[in-house]
Amino acid sequence: MANLRLLIADDEPKVRNGMYTYLKLNAEWLDIYLAENGEEALNIIYKYKPDVMLLDIHMPIKDGFEVMTEAIAAKVCPKTIILSGYDEFKYAQKAIRLGAVDYILKPCRPDEIVKKIKEILAIREEIFSEEEFNPIVEAAKKYIAEHYDEEITLAKVAEKASVTSPYLSALFTKYEKCGFVDYLNNYRIERAKMYLSNYGIKTYQVAYKVGFKDEKYFSKQFKKVTGMSPSEYRKTYTRYSASLNTDT
Repeated sequence: MANLRLLIADDEPKVRNGMYTYLKLNAEWLDIYLAENGEEALNIIYKYKPDVMLLDIHMPIKDGFEVMTEAIAAKVCPKTIILSGYDEFKYAQKAIRLGAVDYILKPCRPDEIVKKIKEILAIREEIFSEEEFNPIVEAAKKYIAEHYDEEITLAKVAEKASVTSPYLSALFTKYEKCGFVDYLNNYRIERAKMYLSNYGIKTYQVAYKVGFKDEKYFSKQFKKVTGMSPSEYRKTYTRYSASLNTDT
């Protein structure tokens, strides 16, 4: 599935570019567009139809409210988070009246913005398919793929994804059709299969290499997933490899 599209419209280069840099490093599932004034923002909205936009109120040519008003009239207004340096109720009131989903005061932490974007995307069926893709789950799976040989807990991965543990657990059940621990164990077992093809590595060493700290638990989970013990799998793999060599 294609990346989700985000527009950052802010006339302050430090804010605009700083947010862009952080998001590129921490939200690879986003395609990001930048605008330094309201006219550029509207051109990007009409051309690329972003899913979400971070929108400053006071910008040259057209302000943020004008951008929202024109985009709404054209029926292409993204889900909007207002970023403003003005802590005045009248601004927040107008933003909400136009349909903004949040009003955040600058300066703000980039990780708070990432968290807010994820929350918006996670509850909007029209932004991504509920049955196939969720950016939070994809980020968690990426973390597991990169750190499966380390100590991993639901709480640690949830913190990395900027969500709560119960919420991440529910997302895994929904999108992966299994619990978080089952997904993690299954991933580790797949990696273990590759190590078991090498007779020079003992079973307990394989267990440690893929993140299990207990050989018995590793063997139990391996059999649960594959239907055979690690040693049985190794013998089966060896016989299969030998038959291929004989055929050739």
